[in-house]
Amino acid sequence: MLWKLLFPHREFNLLYLTAYLSWAAVAFIELVVMPATMTQWMTAGLLLLFGLLLAGKPLLGAPGWQAHTYLALQTSLVTVLLLLRSGSLMLPMLFCILSVTAFLALPSRSAVFWLVIFIIINTIHCTLADKLSNILYSLPYSVGYIFCGIFAYSLAQAKAAQRRSQVLFEELQTTYQQLQEYAARVEELAVSQERNRLAREMHDALGHRLTVAAVQLEGAERLIPTNPSRAARMVNTVHHEVVDALAELRQTVATLRTPLDVDLSLPTALTRLTHSFEEATGIEVNRSLPEELPPLSDAHRLALYRAVQEALTNVQRHAQARQVWLELAIEGGTLTLLVKDNGRGFDSAEAQTGFGLRGLRERAAHLKGQFHLESTPGEGTQVCFHLPLPEESQAAPLPIKKPCHWKLICPFASPSVRTETTPRLAESS
Repeated sequence: MLWKLLFPHREFNLLYLTAYLSWAAVAFIELVVMPATMTQWMTAGLLLLFGLLLAGKPLLGAPGWQAHTYLALQTSLVTVLLLLRSGSLMLPMLFCILSVTAFLALPSRSAVFWLVIFIIINTIHCTLADKLSNILYSLPYSVGYIFCGIFAYSLAQAKAAQRRSQVLFEELQTTYQQLQEYAARVEELAVSQERNRLAREMHDALGHRLTVAAVQLEGAERLIPTNPSRAARMVNTVHHEVVDALAELRQTVATLRTPLDVDLSLPTALTRLTHSFEEATGIEVNRSLPEELPPLSDAHRLALYRAVQEALTNVQRHAQARQVWLELAIEGGTLTLLVKDNGRGFDSAEAQTGFGLRGLRERAAHLKGQFHLESTPGEGTQVCFHLPLPEESQAAPLPIKKPCHWKLICPFASPSVRTETTPRLAESS
């Protein structure tokens, strides 16, 4: 308890200890070494009171008025001591202790005010003691007061900077913890997005292949008694579809890359996909594809490929169609994909969107595009996939699209693409 009373602020322990030792040295010399006088007991009492105040109220962190009150009391005690012990060379040393206290407890301007008071009182003391003959004796004391004040001020500034650094360090730790939490959340979100992407990849790739294989196996099962040779061809087609599905599965799981060949253009990939669809299902696909396209990102190429793949899969599963029309067109910095069949259609208001169509909508939204599905019972179904071209693709010269004898309807397409279905398409249907 005594240690905490004497040293309430641990960062200034050494400074306080020096102040107590200085006070003890002054008291010892004045009361023991110097010759006894009639004011000896009064001097001892005043020195003891000075020491008690020094030990009981260091004043660091206290309000300013308390510090001024404390310094006024201590200065009064020292002044009375100087009057009692005129000519003493040790009592002015007590102002060194008060100089340190002033600069630790008060702002610099207020501390300088008290420092000037200490210098004036000591100068008057030296002047009266030496009867104006040795006024210069006060100069070493004045320099000592100034030195103690500057030392205490520098120490206080260093400790304040250390406290600010500690506060900044704590704030940095808090910010670092928040960043760790944000990073964890971003990681969870990235994992969730990657899972959704893989789910779309698995559905679009394997779903298409396995649907074709299932339809072929059903047909082969019915044809085995009547047409074994055709049933064998259908089983062979199923075999190729399963092999391709396994290859795409390995590629998706092992490398997570697009199933499109890097060196294979999108029109070529779509042509191969539709040829495979025709061979597997016997449904005719009418294609209107540009021979070349401006440079497209892998995400754009994959989204368009999956859109066609999902549309063909749905035609084979549900449409009962005889023909499919596929068109890919570029107009005004946008790319429009249209897929239409002449199947039985359905009521768009009552239909439930499956996982595949939901995945296509997510792909379109990810590329800042739009996906539209339109169907009428007895008239077929149309899928429209509308994507803005990347900036680098818009800067490249656009290829000239071959004219086709039929056009489809897309609510997002430009006027040159949004034309009514021609009679030729209706006749083909």
